[in-house]
Amino acid sequence: MNDLLLLLAIILFVAAVTVTLSKKIGLGSILGLLITGVIIGPYTPGKIIVKEHVDNILHVSEFGIVLLLFIIGLEMQPKRLWAMRRVVFGLGSLQILLCGAGIGAYFYLLGNPINAAVIIGLTLALSSTAFVIQILQEHNEFSSEHGRIGFAILLMQDLAIVPLLALVPLLSDKIAVLPDDSPMWMQTISVIGALLVVIVFGRWVVPWILNRMARKGYRESFSLFVMFAVVLASYVMDHFGLSMALGAFIMGMMLSTSKYGFQIHASVESAKSLLMSIFFISVGMSIDFATLAQTPFLFVSNVAVILLVKIIILFLLSMLFGTSKEASTKVAFLLCQGGEFGFVLFGVAKAFGVIDDTMFIMGIGVISVSMAFTPSLYAFGCRLTRRNVQAEIDNALTPQEAANNAKVVVAGYGDTGHVLAQMLLDSSIPHIVIDKNPEVVKKAQKENIPAYFGDITDPKLLNVIGVEQAQMVIVSIDHNASALKAVSTLRSLYPMLKILARVLDRDLKDKLLEAGANWVVVETLESSLHIGAEALKVLGVADEEVSELVDSLRKDEMMTITEETDTESELTDDPIQTDTDFELSPTDTDNNLTPHHRPEAS
Repeated sequence: MNDLLLLLAIILFVAAVTVTLSKKIGLGSILGLLITGVIIGPYTPGKIIVKEHVDNILHVSEFGIVLLLFIIGLEMQPKRLWAMRRVVFGLGSLQILLCGAGIGAYFYLLGNPINAAVIIGLTLALSSTAFVIQILQEHNEFSSEHGRIGFAILLMQDLAIVPLLALVPLLSDKIAVLPDDSPMWMQTISVIGALLVVIVFGRWVVPWILNRMARKGYRESFSLFVMFAVVLASYVMDHFGLSMALGAFIMGMMLSTSKYGFQIHASVESAKSLLMSIFFISVGMSIDFATLAQTPFLFVSNVAVILLVKIIILFLLSMLFGTSKEASTKVAFLLCQGGEFGFVLFGVAKAFGVIDDTMFIMGIGVISVSMAFTPSLYAFGCRLTRRNVQAEIDNALTPQEAANNAKVVVAGYGDTGHVLAQMLLDSSIPHIVIDKNPEVVKKAQKENIPAYFGDITDPKLLNVIGVEQAQMVIVSIDHNASALKAVSTLRSLYPMLKILARVLDRDLKDKLLEAGANWVVVETLESSLHIGAEALKVLGVADEEVSELVDSLRKDEMMTITEETDTESELTDDPIQTDTDFELSPTDTDNNLTPHHRPEAS
C-alpha cells in the first residue's frame, strides 16, 4: 500500500508540473498529460511504471471515453442528430473510406500484404474522440461550425468500430473462432433488442426515478443512479458485441431532453475528467521510443504521410459538403491524428495474424505521436485562419448579433425570476434559469423558458453551464440563507463575475454585498415605493412631485449600494446590450432595476 501511495504521489506531482508548464506556454493540458506518461512510462530511463501495468491502466481509463460519449449524448438531442444525418453518414463515411484507401495504398507500397494494408489504412483513418472533444471543450468551440462537423465525423467513426472489428477476422489467414455461433438473424435480433432496452430505460425509466430523487433532495443518490445508468448501458452494448461508448452515447441522448440535463452532466464531470487524464497519461506510457528509434526515418515518414493524407482529404471533403474554408481548415488539422480505438483494432489484428509485432509497435507509435502533435497542429490551423475569420466577423457582425452573444444566468424561478426571465426573453437576451425545484422547472419549460434543474451552489454545475462566460448572474432565490450561499459561492469561484442579487428584506442587503454581490435590489423597497406613489396620485399629488419624491427616497436607500459598487466599476466594461440600447451599470441602478414601470422624473 505504501508503494502504491508513493507511485500515485509521483504521478500526480509530475502531472501537475507538466500540465502547468504546458498550459503556461499555450500548448494545453493534453500535451502535458502525454509528457507525464512519457516521463513515468516503461520506455524511458526514468520509468516508474512497468510495461505490464500500462495495458491495465489504459483499459481502466478507457471508461473515461465512455463518460465523454455520454456527455456528448447529453448535448445531442435525437432531432439534432437526425438533422445531421447527411454530414454523419455522408461526410463521415467518405472520410473513413477515402482516408483508409489513401493510407492503405501507402502501406501497400511499403511492402505490406494487401489484407494488412487494408486494416492499417482503415484503422489509421480514425481520429481521437478523446483528444478532439477535449480540445473543443477547452476552447469552447463545441457548437462552432468546425466543432459540429468534427463531431459528426467522429460519431460516424464510432459507429464504424463494430464493422471494422468484424472485418479483421475476414482478412486473417487464421480460422476465426467467434464467441457466438448462433445464426446471424438471431444475433441481429439480439442487437436490436439491446438497443431498444437502452432507449426505453434511458427515455422513460431513468427520468422517472431521477425526478423522484430530485423531489426528495437525494443529491448523492441522484449522482450514483446517473453513473449506474451509464455503466448499465455500456455493459448491455458491450455484452452484445457493440461499443461501450455507443451505449453511453445513446443513454446520454435519451436524457438530453430532460430538465435534469445540467445536473446529470455535473454528476459525471469529475469522474470523466479524472479518467480522461489517466487515459492521456497512459497513451504517453505506450510510446516505445527504443523500438521506433531503430527505424527513425521510416517512423517519421509514416507519421508525416498519414497526417498529410488526412489533412488534404478532410479539407476537400469538408469543402465539398458546403463547409466554409476556415472551418474546413480547422476540421482538417483537428482530426488528422490517429484514434484511441486504433489501439483496440491493432491489438485484434495482431491476435488474428493480420499484422506482425513490428507493425503493431509501429502502429501504436504512430497513433500516440500523432495524438501528441494534435494540440500544436490545431493551434497552427487556427493561426492559418485567424486573420480571415476576424475580418469576416468584423464585417458581418451586427449590433443585434453582438447582443445575442450575451448570456445571463438566473438563479431561482419564483415570482421575480419569472418576470426577469420573461423580460430577458422579450429583450432577445440569451439566458438560462436554474432552480432546485423540479416542479417549478417543469412549469417554466411549459412557458417556453429555458429552465433547468440544478443547484447553483454546485461548482461542477457552474462549470458545465459555463458561468465564467456569462455577462451576469441574477440571484433571485427566496430563501435568504440559500441566496447568501449562492452569492458567496459565485464570488469565490469567479472573482470577475457580475452578480445582481434580489432580496426581500433590507437586513440581508449588507450581507449580500459583503458576500460579493455587485448590485442588490431590495424588493420590498421597490414595491413600497410603487404603492406609495399610486396612493399619492389618488390623493391628488401631481405626477411630477410624486416622481421627484420617489426618486429622492430611492436614491437615499440605494446610496450604500452605489458607494459599494463604485469601486468595482471596472467590471462593467462589457454591458449587456440589445438593439434597444439596454445598458446596466452600478451608478444607474435606480433607473433600470425597478421591477415595475414608473413615470420618468422631470
